[in-house]
Amino acid sequence: MKKYCIILTILSGFSAGMFFGNISNLYGQELKEEFVYLFNGRNLDGWINVNGAPETYTVRDNMIVTTGIPHGVLRTERMYQNYILELEWKHVVKGGNSGLFIHSDPIPAVGRPFTRAIEVQVLDGNGGDIFPIHGANMTPWKQHPRGWNRSLPEVNRNNPAGQWNHYRVESRDGTIILHVNGVEVNRGYHAYPRKGYICIEAEGSEAHFRNIRIMELPGQTPPAQVVAETGQPFRPLYNGNDLREWVVSPGSENHWVPDGWILDYDGKSPAGVKDLWTKEEFRNFHLIVDWRLTGEPVVMERPVILPDGSYAEDAEGRQITVPINDAGDSGIYIRGSSKSQFNIWSWPVGSGEIYGYRTDPDMPPSVRRGATPVVNADNPPGQWNRFEIIVVDDRVTCILNGKTVIDEAILPGMPGKGPIGLQHHGDPVQFANIYIKEL
Repeated sequence: MKKYCIILTILSGFSAGMFFGNISNLYGQELKEEFVYLFNGRNLDGWINVNGAPETYTVRDNMIVTTGIPHGVLRTERMYQNYILELEWKHVVKGGNSGLFIHSDPIPAVGRPFTRAIEVQVLDGNGGDIFPIHGANMTPWKQHPRGWNRSLPEVNRNNPAGQWNHYRVESRDGTIILHVNGVEVNRGYHAYPRKGYICIEAEGSEAHFRNIRIMELPGQTPPAQVVAETGQPFRPLYNGNDLREWVVSPGSENHWVPDGWILDYDGKSPAGVKDLWTKEEFRNFHLIVDWRLTGEPVVMERPVILPDGSYAEDAEGRQITVPINDAGDSGIYIRGSSKSQFNIWSWPVGSGEIYGYRTDPDMPPSVRRGATPVVNADNPPGQWNRFEIIVVDDRVTCILNGKTVIDEAILPGMPGKGPIGLQHHGDPVQFANIYIKEL
C-alpha cells in the first residue's frame, strides 16, 4: 500500500494523460504516447549551459529559471529529429522574451550569442512565431506580410505574463507544427537542419520552464547535410557576465569590459600588464575564438609578405607595400608566450600569422614558412571572424573562417603549458564565443 501511495503522490503533480494515451501525428498515424522527461525537476542533468554564466540557468521549484542575462542558450546533451515536445513556460515581466530552439547546432554561430536553429518564439504577448536563425532555413506556411522567412501564428493563444502557457511542438522530417494552449496555431516546412539539439533561450528577461517532456517518433536517418553539427566537449572561457575566468590587472577594469555575450576592449588600458590572460593554464587544446576589429578603417601602406615568411622587396631592396584598409591590431597568445601569438590584424597576408616565429631570423626556414598564413581568410573590417586554434605538443594549426591558414606549424621552444591571452595592441577589438576543448 505504501508503494501505491508514493506513486499516486508523484503522479498528482502531472496532468492526466501525460504518460500514456493515443494521439495522431501529422500524417494521421495512430501512435502510443510514451513521453520521457527532458528535465527532472531537480537539476540540469541532461543539459549543457552553452554560453551563460552559472547563474543564468538555475533550477527552482521544479522549474528551469533563466535570468535572460547574458543572451545565450541552454541545450540538451543529445540530438533529436522526429518527436513531439511539450513544455510549459511563463514570463515574469510584461514584454518578456525568450525562445525554444529546435534542430540546433551545439555552439553559437560566428559573432552571435545564439545557435543556428529553428526558433519557436516564447514571447509575452503575441508569441508563437516559427523562424530560422543564423544560417538555418524553413518555408513558412503563409507568406509573411513583409516577405520575411518567418511563419506567423494564425491566432494569439498566449496567456499574459505571470500565467503559464503550454507549447506542443511536433517535428517530423522537416515539418514543424506548434500548438499553444491546446490549439494548433502555426506550421513550418522544409526545416534545415531537421535534426539537432533542443535549446532554451536566454534573451534579456527572466523566464520559467517546466514539465519538459518528449516522445520520439519513428523516421529514417536523414542525410548528413541536414543534420546539425555534432557537439564536442567544449567549455566556455568567457561567461558573458563578468571576467571571473580571467586575470584583470589593476587599471584594466574599465577597459576590458564584459558587454553581455561580447567582451569589449577599447585599446586604452593604462595597466602594467595590458593583455588579458586566463587564470587556467593549458597544454594541448582546441580553442575557438570569435573576434572583430572595431576601429574605423584607415588607408595605410602595409608590407607584402611572401609565402616563405620574408618581405617582398623591389630591385633596390626596399620593402614593397600596398594600400589596405587598416582597422587595428590584436592577437591570441597561447601557453603564456607572447612569441606564440596568432595575429589579428589587417595586413595583406591575413590574420593567423605567428609573428614571433615568422620574424625570428634564428628560426629555420621551414619554421618561418609554417608560421606564415597560406591564404588571407579575413572578413572585411568590422565583421566577425572565427579562429579555431589547435595545439598539440609543439605543433599548431589555425583555421580562420573555415579555411586552414596555418597547418601543423612547428614552434620550437614554445612553453609546454601556460595561459591563453587576448592581446592589447592599442586598438579597439571585440571577442566572443571563447571555447576550449582540452586534448
